[in-house]
Amino acid sequence: MDSPVYNVLFLCTGNTARSILAEGILRKDGAGRFNAFSAGSQPKGIVNPYALKTLAAYDYPADGFRSKSWDEFAAADAPKMDFVFTVCDNAAGETCPYWPGQPMTAHWGIEDPAAVEGTDIEKQRAFNEAFRFLRNRIQVFTALPLRTVSKLALSDKLRDIGRMEGSSSKTEQAS
Repeated sequence: MDSPVYNVLFLCTGNTARSILAEGILRKDGAGRFNAFSAGSQPKGIVNPYALKTLAAYDYPADGFRSKSWDEFAAADAPKMDFVFTVCDNAAGETCPYWPGQPMTAHWGIEDPAAVEGTDIEKQRAFNEAFRFLRNRIQVFTALPLRTVSKLALSDKLRDIGRMEGSSSKTEQAS
């Protein structure tokens, strides 16, 4: 029996850095099992060059990305999402569109590497750290037995992933 291919949407406010990194990581690490997408509630229309540089440095796909609105994925002709993960605290606090198919959701917030000011080395270090935190979460996610675990148990596991090292959400860390 063929395994299903799951659609996963990563959300952030600007869709320039964290959600792009997550999309790139899942494209490679989940190839054949997952389709990865990213979007923002208020997309900036550009992808942060450090995000693309970071993906390429770790031998992940760094082409074909664009900053886009989450409205694209709420449209009737959009792919039906199985999972929607917010990767920034601002997007987690916003009222999301209705997602057809009622996907499972979780918050996997990490600090915004694009907000780091300083030298190019300091900025790159922030993107490398964000990449590492996201890759760790995605590796745990892709290892889950999605077909055999109950929805309730899966929901708990998805929330636990958001509490992993690097969590930016104070409430997630305290839980």
